[in-house]
Amino acid sequence: MDRRAFLAAVVGGTAVPVAAKAQPAGKTYRVGLITPAAGQFDVSLFREGLRRLGYAEGANLFLDVRSAEGELDRLPSLASDLVKTRPDVVVAVNTPGARAAIAATKTIPIVLTIVGDPLAMGFVSNLAHPGGNVTGVSNLSAELSSKRLSLLKEAVPKARRIGVLLHSGDANTGPQAKDVERAAPSIGVEIRLFPVETVVEMPAVFDRVLKWRPDALLWLAGQTAALARRADELAANARLPVMLPVDVSFSPKAGLLSYLAKPADLILRTTEYVDKILKGGKPGDLPIEQPTKFELVINLKTAKALGLTISPALLARADQVIE
Repeated sequence: MDRRAFLAAVVGGTAVPVAAKAQPAGKTYRVGLITPAAGQFDVSLFREGLRRLGYAEGANLFLDVRSAEGELDRLPSLASDLVKTRPDVVVAVNTPGARAAIAATKTIPIVLTIVGDPLAMGFVSNLAHPGGNVTGVSNLSAELSSKRLSLLKEAVPKARRIGVLLHSGDANTGPQAKDVERAAPSIGVEIRLFPVETVVEMPAVFDRVLKWRPDALLWLAGQTAALARRADELAANARLPVMLPVDVSFSPKAGLLSYLAKPADLILRTTEYVDKILKGGKPGDLPIEQPTKFELVINLKTAKALGLTISPALLARADQVIE
């Protein structure tokens, strides 16, 4: 089963009510959604989740989607234009989308989704009681980066050195770097951080990576998707397996593993937050949720290309195996 079919099955299954819940007649709700890129949020699943909660486009819902298509400098103007339409709620995807939405309005309710660390980013002052007009769903939890490091070591048992790639302009990476630095000695690996901000920098960064002679690479979460495809080519040429914080489809040549909060769960939780707010809930009273369910994906095609054998024990724990 491919990933889209899997997610659709989750949305269509027990994770949501079988029958749509009726909403008050005669009211059309306006929901705005702003995202750095279309691929960072499955809008079709979001629509389906809202439909299951009783919202139907053309009947009682107008969904206005604004995507920067990877050009992050467009986000402030997109958010400003979206706010001018006076939506009932704005869904802000990823850290850059959240930052733009929060800068654009202090009154319209904002539901964050797939945001790394709303507290560290200053989007809210308290996760349990966010206050103001912001709430939502985070896609990171404590010690997630060290868990990724541990899984990578398990997949590549002979690894002694693991290079850690991070987007140096993303504030989310600081806590993650500290997490892997704390965990590395107990896992039995040496790590080194390699900051990078642009695709243009990737070849020079990889030169430094290769001079250090790592056995594998770990990407920290934070705008990884913007860099992973170029890094994928370089890592594949160097025959280095990579653990990603995003779907391994972003890195099909070298992406060996990914471990992340289940996308379908995050999207469903986002629709539920939107529903609560449209029914009168105040975002400041709704706690920021951190994920509790994670998905391990193993790419056996990559393992074979790199000459790696994944242990049966690790394969048995995988939620998805790409063959």
